[in-house]
Amino acid sequence: MQSQESNQIVVRFAPSPSGRMHAGNIASALITWLFARLSNGKVILRIEDLDRSRSKQEHIDNILLDFEKLGLTWDEGPYFQSSNQEAYSEALEVLRESAHIYPCFCTRADLAAARAPHEGEYAIYPGTCRHLSEEQISTASARRNPSYRIEVPSETIFFDDILQGSQGFTLDAQCGDAILRRSDGGFSYQLAVSVDDALQGISLVSRGYDLLASTPLQMYLLKLLGYEAPNYAHIPLLVSQEGIRLSKRNKDASIDQMLVSYHSFDGIIGHIAYLYGLSDADRPISPDGLSKLHNIETLINSLWKQDKIIWRP
Repeated sequence: MQSQESNQIVVRFAPSPSGRMHAGNIASALITWLFARLSNGKVILRIEDLDRSRSKQEHIDNILLDFEKLGLTWDEGPYFQSSNQEAYSEALEVLRESAHIYPCFCTRADLAAARAPHEGEYAIYPGTCRHLSEEQISTASARRNPSYRIEVPSETIFFDDILQGSQGFTLDAQCGDAILRRSDGGFSYQLAVSVDDALQGISLVSRGYDLLASTPLQMYLLKLLGYEAPNYAHIPLLVSQEGIRLSKRNKDASIDQMLVSYHSFDGIIGHIAYLYGLSDADRPISPDGLSKLHNIETLINSLWKQDKIIWRP
């Protein structure tokens, strides 16, 4: 696949096939779709099935069907991360030539014990295995397979987020040394999405606010791999009344329950659009209908500098 060379905006839907869609997934996909349609852009569908143990064909089939029924159409794909392993392997070898990639033998219990306050969704790695000797690596390798991490510098990455404004993250202090390949041999999310975004020509990464802190690390990986970073737009998260991100555990936000509550797929779109301030009334509307109410400027203004939206069934 060739990298995108035109000036056309290219976005992606990137669901993980571990269950049915819920309100949070749908909100992110809807706003991503609007970015593309309001700019005559293109939507690529990518199935992020790195975790083969949780990725089920029935979930993939349901995701595709749900997107179609919701009116969230795509222009290219679906592409599957499980089919792109060679590209990830090649990228890892390139990174080995330009950065310090080292084996890490820490268990989840080790990391939990060392966890400190941090920004983003993941704990900052304390560097336990960063400078092991050859003898220490040999001894540890006899006990368990290592994961592989990249040592990041004390460099501040700046970017302008389309929805969240100017951002700056210092890699070592706020991101930490990221896993690129897991101990089971699988590639990490951070490496895979960076490679996918580059090779699929994604020019705008539109996704949830919870992934804001992943952006500087992915920008750093892209730079080392010789690619330009895309633009970013981090969408306010749908959260519960307690401020916790919605998940598949929130049954009232499941697509099946929303169909009962709002009677149709357009009813689901209309309710989510109303919560996000994209519609002045809680009424059924299709994505196409919603796109006629907005341009890029009004879309951005409706969501500007918000990190969360309270879910109200």
